[in-house]
Amino acid sequence: MPGDDGGLSWTAEGAPRSNRFDDIFFSAADGLAESRAVFLHGCDMPQAWRGRRRFTVAELGFGTGLNILALLHAWRQTRSADQRLSIFSVEAYPLSAAAAGRALAAWPELSDLAERLIGQWPRQAQGFHRLDFPELGAVLDLAVGEAAWALERWTGAADAWFLDGFSPAKNPQMWRQDVLDAVARRSAPGARLATFTVAGAVRRGLAQAGFQVAKAAGHGKKRERLEARLPGEPDDAKRPDRVAVIGAGVAGASLARALHALGLDVAVVETNRPGAGASGNPAALVTAALDAGGGPRAALYAQCLARAADLYGQVGPFHRGVMQMERIERDAARFEAVLASGLFDPARLRRLSAAEAAARSSQPLVSGALLFGDGMVVSPAQVIHAWLGPHALIAGRAATIERDANGWRVLDIDGQALLRADVVCIAAGVQSADLLPSLPLQPVRGQASWAAGEGLTAPLAWGGYATPFDGGLLFGATHDRGDSDTQTTAADHQRNLATLAVAMPKLAATLDAESLGGRASIRAATPDRLPLAGAIGADGLFVLCGLGSRGFATAPLLGEHVAALVAGAPSPLPADVQRIVDPARFGVSAPPQADRKATA
Repeated sequence: MPGDDGGLSWTAEGAPRSNRFDDIFFSAADGLAESRAVFLHGCDMPQAWRGRRRFTVAELGFGTGLNILALLHAWRQTRSADQRLSIFSVEAYPLSAAAAGRALAAWPELSDLAERLIGQWPRQAQGFHRLDFPELGAVLDLAVGEAAWALERWTGAADAWFLDGFSPAKNPQMWRQDVLDAVARRSAPGARLATFTVAGAVRRGLAQAGFQVAKAAGHGKKRERLEARLPGEPDDAKRPDRVAVIGAGVAGASLARALHALGLDVAVVETNRPGAGASGNPAALVTAALDAGGGPRAALYAQCLARAADLYGQVGPFHRGVMQMERIERDAARFEAVLASGLFDPARLRRLSAAEAAARSSQPLVSGALLFGDGMVVSPAQVIHAWLGPHALIAGRAATIERDANGWRVLDIDGQALLRADVVCIAAGVQSADLLPSLPLQPVRGQASWAAGEGLTAPLAWGGYATPFDGGLLFGATHDRGDSDTQTTAADHQRNLATLAVAMPKLAATLDAESLGGRASIRAATPDRLPLAGAIGADGLFVLCGLGSRGFATAPLLGEHVAALVAGAPSPLPADVQRIVDPARFGVSAPPQADRKATA
């Protein structure tokens, strides 16, 4: 979905105007003053969040992001260190970063926040996009799509609403009764709402949805505006003081990072060393699982890839761009369907001819490829070290966890307490099933091979994969379900060479199986090949496992989803995507007995 700049014009005063809706984005006189008067004052900010550890604001009509910057500016001036702000906004026709930057340049007092926003401007793709403001304890989830579609999928509960779509006369879709009803359903008790319009249909619609509606003095040339409130009082639910994460691979590290970002105290329990299991290869390929059929599965992998790319980009300067090669006749049609899905930014996903793919890889190739600009090759050790760094790392085998009136105890194999926690998150790979036998996890052995020397200059995937790393070549990997042996074998090196020869016979012919290095590890797979990410019952037990061979692509976003469930914060995942990773789809539940055994 390209930016909507083709539907944009600029007034004589330099303000943006939508040609699509024949309406202005904000007041030409002073849009920032208007945002503050209509939305912040209309929702009683900053008084509304005083004394609240967590506050959630939702908006219909993101536009240039001006309202959000006004909100963040006020939040920065008044928040305490332990407060966290969640923002959800919706935009059907997103502008480009350049257009938004031009519009926001009118307010120098917002320049640093505007630079931060523009620097991580959301991709031009349908779906949910997460933007971070860690220095402010704030996060923004922007839904690119129609309002009704977005509200059906967001699972948060807003304490305040900014309704800032174009006027009801110009954009009636956003002000329909079903949209206003959805706003009410996605509101916390006592939620406030503000909007510039006093149209009778909007007043009646909000009242029908359950809001108490009142007119207030308008801003500038507008005589009136609306303020509304739902009955009830805000409930600032207690968040856990300490969370135990069992497992220090990419799943555990992703959880630790996300939980810390939400202000929680985290301790990580690991038997061996961080990344000792399936996350221990010298390099990891980060790319999406292709799904030409669309739907929640395709949306999951597209959103996971984008989020992983953003977060890994904060860790190190990793190689970007992964080619998915055409191997069978139907791949061309599949690639076209993926390109047309709208789930990927067209600037970050494109077809390559065989000649273009060969030039990029420095290897003769017989087929074209789909280039994922957000695909990456990362250093697992570097990522895991960065994300585990701030947290207590407890060396020991978590053999038992027990729930009592004071929370959870994690015990070692001798029955000695490793730690106490309010919440336990299991992220121990295939060994998570030792804790929860009802988890439908199957071990899948994978042996990767590597060789010294150069020859490949860009990573490729085709069923197998190959990527340059540290002056060498990593390729593979085998995929043996039900096998838990971690010893490397010469036979599997030969299998990996045969797989490499399918895509790059010339390169494979230069390698000798006898001189290859390698590593075998055990991945955890589920029957439907989708991850398990969510709560187990309602007593403070969560899992993130079953990531298969795409843990480095899926763990960062799914870690944020599970962390949000732990903290009672809005999840970054749409509701339909949450359902396909929910452990409840397999009837997973915690055993009824008090002690539950696991290894990690």
